[in-house]
Amino acid sequence: MTDHKKHILSPSHRRAHGVTPGIKRANLHRLKRIEGQVRGLQQMVQDDRYCPDILIQVAAVREALAAVRTSLLQNHLEHCLTHALRSGGKQAVAMQAEFMKLIRQP
Repeated sequence: MTDHKKHILSPSHRRAHGVTPGIKRANLHRLKRIEGQVRGLQQMVQDDRYCPDILIQVAAVREALAAVRTSLLQNHLEHCLTHALRSGGKQAVAMQAEFMKLIRQP
């Protein structure tokens, strides 16, 4: 078994306690659009397009990823963090620390 498959099947592989269907649907739509934008960026670089034009598109991709990040943080707060806080104990403390670390990430 490859290392990649071991990671996927390992017991440490965590899943969300809940996913809001609308958030999931919107994130999948955004990520597909981002995928297309990145392919467009690759083509722009291949075609030696003007650097500022490429940089504008890079910024658009970065903003789109930021929107996905915000949405995922919202879902994590509503489901995973809320579940942990209700459970209490060490799990709640660990989840709070993890959430703060996520918020501080650029």
